[in-house]
Amino acid sequence: MVFANYAFRRSLAKIVLAGALSLSFAASGPALAEEPQWKHATALTGEPRYGPDVSHFDYVNPEAPKGGKVRLADVGGFDTFNPILPKGNPAPGIGLIYETLMEQALDEDDISAQYGVIAEAVRYPEDYSWVEYKLNPDARWHDGKPITPEDVVWSFEKATELSPRQKFYYHNVTSAKALADGVVRFEFDTAGNRELPHILGQVMVLPKHWWTGTNADGEKRDIGSSLLEPPLGSGPYKVKDFETNRRVTYERVEDYWGRDLPIRVGTNNLDEIQYDSYRDHTVVLEAFKGDQFDWRTENVAKNWATGYDSPASAKGQIILQTFPDRGRGIMQAFVPNLRLEKFQDERVRRALNLAFDFESVNRTAFFDQYKRTDSFFSGTELAHSGLPEGKELEILESVRDLVPAKVFTEKYENPVGGDVQQVRKNLRDAIGLLREAGYELKDGKLVDSKSGEPFTIEFVDNDPNTERYVLPYAQNLKKLGIDLSLRILDTPQYINRIRSRDFEMTTLAWGQSLSPGNEQRDYWGSEAADKQNSYNYGGIKDPGVDALIEKVIFAEDRDTLVAATHALDRVLMHHNYVVPQWYSGIYRTARWNRFGHPDNIPEYTHGFPTIWWYDQELAAQTGEAK
Repeated sequence: MVFANYAFRRSLAKIVLAGALSLSFAASGPALAEEPQWKHATALTGEPRYGPDVSHFDYVNPEAPKGGKVRLADVGGFDTFNPILPKGNPAPGIGLIYETLMEQALDEDDISAQYGVIAEAVRYPEDYSWVEYKLNPDARWHDGKPITPEDVVWSFEKATELSPRQKFYYHNVTSAKALADGVVRFEFDTAGNRELPHILGQVMVLPKHWWTGTNADGEKRDIGSSLLEPPLGSGPYKVKDFETNRRVTYERVEDYWGRDLPIRVGTNNLDEIQYDSYRDHTVVLEAFKGDQFDWRTENVAKNWATGYDSPASAKGQIILQTFPDRGRGIMQAFVPNLRLEKFQDERVRRALNLAFDFESVNRTAFFDQYKRTDSFFSGTELAHSGLPEGKELEILESVRDLVPAKVFTEKYENPVGGDVQQVRKNLRDAIGLLREAGYELKDGKLVDSKSGEPFTIEFVDNDPNTERYVLPYAQNLKKLGIDLSLRILDTPQYINRIRSRDFEMTTLAWGQSLSPGNEQRDYWGSEAADKQNSYNYGGIKDPGVDALIEKVIFAEDRDTLVAATHALDRVLMHHNYVVPQWYSGIYRTARWNRFGHPDNIPEYTHGFPTIWWYDQELAAQTGEAK
């Protein structure tokens, strides 16, 4: 399971990915007595927290008032309402209008547990070779028509047909069938993949009759094309109005069919949710302080330290609050494109890490707010540590001939800078590695000893604020004879460059859930390396990594899953595929003081705006939004 990346590159979202699809329909499904029983919820390990008779979940206020509006900011704009097409920039918040078969609660001990939304029940056999979902007979589209198994099958078919990423993610799914009595069945080409029955529950369900119909002008709609017509949905919100690349507003559906579901009671309390698009990150902060939008998650340390000093903050109209970030592990890093020959030698990549003086950057640019990332699952129980032992060691021994020998004998450690002497030592070590890799210094330039080609790096980004840490990095690289040039692109151009793998180096981020699984193939798997829209941005291709990904996916219990993830993490780090940057372990948030929240905020997320509400009393004190 996944969490995902910010503004395309730094951000949380479960990826819905897929596989070879054989589409068929059957009059009825098998009904043998020995078949598994239907369940209202399911979990990979343990039992779901909430039983079938619960009326609402513990982390909500079931009496939360409905009403009010929240304004949010988006950077980059949008040009389509098509939620599954892997091109263009989808409207922010488009997921508000749709539902999935099942959904995770926000406070589970078993973080994989999920509960019915469109599906009222699920079942699968002990070998996980298929899964069936029984649809809720009350589930409706906003036009009043029922959601059908055919809608589910069609949605899955189109998602896997149009998105290479989704096709790859679900490539173990061999068939999707609409059965009688509102049942959908998915069959797999493998047994033992415990996550498959769960991730199929996260497929976004679209209305087949609407997408295969015609618009107001009589033109036939095409799910394979961009869309700038408000689409039909089934969720708690629908599109109210929009201006392409500027603003989109969603309004709460008064007669929303799922409002009384246990997973929905006390949620979706705001009458309107509005997203305003901005082009510049600096402008966004000033717009927030000018009361142009209500909530901001702050990702810039300098802004958090100094950027919110204002009369509104002094008066308590703006609230700065941190929430623990325990539900995801972030790897944010300088990512070299491994498809380029100059980055394919592990010694070169380690040298690039030795040139990064994190400690000085953290002190001078980030107000010492960050920790150095040393894991692809930083800050979680899934991060490896020390030397391998126990079950993790057993797993690594099973692939010993495929992984670096040093994973058994050396702890992974990032180089430490922070003072002149240590930085000089790191740069000397880096030069040694570069010479071993076939480079030499000539007239102050690092060149290939055979071809004489100078070693240069073009660093691309869409955020001018990256200068704060890229330019000091470039200065250290220059001491090694490497010229790094920084090029700032507009967001659409940047996204296209990353998607098409037309870059040498950039900053990217992978977000992980606490239940990793099939998405790891798309993150690090060899088959994903040459897929333009995969999350294997750097182009990792390694048989040991591939083998460990399968160990994660086919783990039989939580202990094995954690051990296999430790092993995968350890091997990824020892290959030095990226130059790790930093993480904070908290969400830094700023909000205009107009919103209330439950007393028991969930452990893994602040839940804004889903479980919050508009507080009329606070709004009266703060002042109405401009």
